[in-house]
Amino acid sequence: MAKVRLYLEQSLHEGQSVSLTREQAHYLFGVMRLTVGEEILVFEGKNGEFRAEIVETGKRGGVLTCVEQTRPLQLPPDLWLLFAPIKKARTDFIVEKAAEMGAARICPVQTEFTNAERIRRDRLQAHAVEAAEQCGGTFVPEVAELARLDRVLADWPAERRLMFCDEALVGAREALAGPSGPWAILIGPEGGFSDTERRRLHDMEQAVAVSLGPRILRADTAAVAALTLWQSSLGDW
Repeated sequence: MAKVRLYLEQSLHEGQSVSLTREQAHYLFGVMRLTVGEEILVFEGKNGEFRAEIVETGKRGGVLTCVEQTRPLQLPPDLWLLFAPIKKARTDFIVEKAAEMGAARICPVQTEFTNAERIRRDRLQAHAVEAAEQCGGTFVPEVAELARLDRVLADWPAERRLMFCDEALVGAREALAGPSGPWAILIGPEGGFSDTERRRLHDMEQAVAVSLGPRILRADTAAVAALTLWQSSLGDW
């Protein structure tokens, strides 16, 4: 059984030859020490997972051949995760866990109390790819560009419910309720939501305010707790 999984950006099918980039060749042949004839698993988020054989190696590239499909594409629930970016390592953690736990789209948002004014979307997208490679997923969620929360809410889709994790409800038993279908989860910044943001969220018809328990959680912990709550109640777990 192949132990290495690799995400590729080109469409895959049985019998296809795949050319590797220099970075992919370095990982497979320099880091993992794989050679001609050995097999890995590859996926591209569209056609599932394939067993691929190494047919050519080199320092600047290489070639794989897709032998057979090992798993079909498994899409996650139609769930977005919205979160306010925090410190670099903890933002990376949120993106990684969201990809592992079945978010279909990851949306950094800037709230009134968000400290980070910019993100490296390409770096966060790479973390989502690595998480999918490691957890056995066949789908990679998109990481969106940082957007202001008020603008996101102004254009909010009418059909998408919003699970709003309100730190003001700590200790209350505000449980998740509502039908399945398009959903999103919103995690606030470490400073909490502003009064204006909280009022706006509570006034939204699509919003469902939820407590995450009797203690105020760090933002990265709250993201994992919220995803777990949603997945266990309305998701594919």
